[in-house]
Order: sequence, then C-alpha cells, then structure tokens
Amino acid sequence: MSSSASNVAALLRAGSQTLDGAGSETPRLDAELLLGHVLGVGRATLLAEGDSVVSAGQQETFQRLIERRASGVPVAYLRGLKEFYGLALSVDERALIPRPETETLVGLALDRIAARLTDAPRPADARPLLVWDVGTGSGAICVALAVECRRRGYAGDVAFQASDHSSDALAVATENAVAHGVADAIEFAQADLTDIPGAERADLLVANLPYVPTYVVPTLPVAASFEPRVALDGGADGLAIIRRLLAQLPHAVADDGLALLEIGADQGDPLGAAAGRLLPGWALTIHDDLAGRPRVAELTRDQGA
Repeated sequence: MSSSASNVAALLRAGSQTLDGAGSETPRLDAELLLGHVLGVGRATLLAEGDSVVSAGQQETFQRLIERRASGVPVAYLRGLKEFYGLALSVDERALIPRPETETLVGLALDRIAARLTDAPRPADARPLLVWDVGTGSGAICVALAVECRRRGYAGDVAFQASDHSSDALAVATENAVAHGVADAIEFAQADLTDIPGAERADLLVANLPYVPTYVVPTLPVAASFEPRVALDGGADGLAIIRRLLAQLPHAVADDGLALLEIGADQGDPLGAAAGRLLPGWALTIHDDLAGRPRVAELTRDQGA
C-alpha cells in the first residue's frame, strides 16, 4: 500500500488494491471496515468524507491492519467484533466467527418461542421456557435470542442455558452476554454437548455445531485457518458431531419440545437418514436460508406416533 496516501479516499483505494492483489473476496468492503475501525466511524460517514485527511499515526495503523488482512487474518478478528442479528459481538481466535446464515436459525427459534408463549394462555405459575444453546461458541445465538426476548417483553418467561466443551469459547460467550446486558438470563456450562448431570430438559434446543467435512476444511478460504478447527471440522462427512447430538435429543429435549440444528446446504438428505435411524417417532422439517439453501433441521417428537 502506498505511503503517499493521506486522505480517506486514497487510503481506501490503496488498501483495496493491496487486498485485491492478495486474493481477498471482498477487498473494498474489507478496506472500508478496517479504516472505519481505525477512525472510529461507520461506513456511511467514511464514504461521505472521502477528502478528510487521515493522520500519520492512523495511516500506519491502517496499513498494519491491511497487511495482516492480506496475510489472511479475518476482518472480524482484526476489528475484534462481528455484526450478527443487529448486535455487535466480540470475537477473537477463541471462537468461530458468527455467519449470516445462522441468523435463519435465530429467526426460527424466535418464532417457536413466540408461538409457545402466545398461542394459548399460560398459567400464572408456569415455569419459564428453557432454551438450550448447545455448542454456543461466541454465544451469538443465545445472546441474540436473549436480547430479542427481552425486547419483546418475554424476559420473565424464557430462561437460557448455553454449553460448550471449550472454556475459551465460553469466556467469549460470557463477555458478549455481559456486554449486551443478558448475562443474568443465561446459565453457562462447560460440557460435551448435552452431558450436564441433572440438567433440565429443554423446551427448545438450538445448535450450530461443526458440520464441515474434514477433507473440505483445508480448502476453505484462508481466513478460516485462523478460526478454531474444532469449531469447523464435523468429521468425515460433516455430520459426526451432529449425529452424536441426535442420539442425545430424547434425553435433552422435553416431550413437547423441539430442536433446531444448523446444517450444511447439502446435508438435508443424510441428516434425514441419520434422524430416521436415531430418532424413531420424531418428525423432521428442513428450512431454507434466505439464499434458498437448506440450512436448519427442525426435529420434534411425532405426537401422533
């Protein structure tokens, strides 16, 4: 990147060129996000002030970030945050970066929570619905659900539990819960999937577990190599960990409860076959994401079985 660049427009142009040459899939957007981070402004302000002069110190900081991004470090890790479901979540190398596709799962979960709370009158002494986020990672799903439930006035009617095998990931999730004012609504636990002695069965279990086949992981964009491999690698066919969870659902989900599991776009059929073997008497529905690709498996006990 040229050291002669001094204003916003010139820095964005030079940064974009560097990232384009390094193979970034979104060089201009990356440069905008990184310069906005350095200057402490949003993209709209940044783009409206192309002639604004940038200090030498800020230019140096931006150039270092561009160089790190060119080496493959994800923009989210360089900024220390990722936008997800309208929230700015803290992220770093301890946990997977939340993906836009996972917002489909959050939207479905909110629909199911709303239906349980509003379709029929609830007794005054009814216990809160328990939502369990298995493999919570950065806490993106659980925190987004807790924030939105509080906004809708459901705070006293829904309780949340989030578990993960990684203590590092749980630390990130806890930080995000505290930052968004919902730590009091979420109980965090270190566990292998649902293996929590004495845990109450969930009314709604949600999970975005690793589902990338092992052989595919090395072919992912270089940015993924900076994320925890354990959060991506789903075994030989991508479903090894998800199958383990399927086998645990009868003990982890209430009789009238349900599970929502994120899956890969090509995993609907093999997931259906696994559910048929492991969950006789359960019904499966596959929901598409906004791009029209299979993304979320909904599993419920067939009450007519």
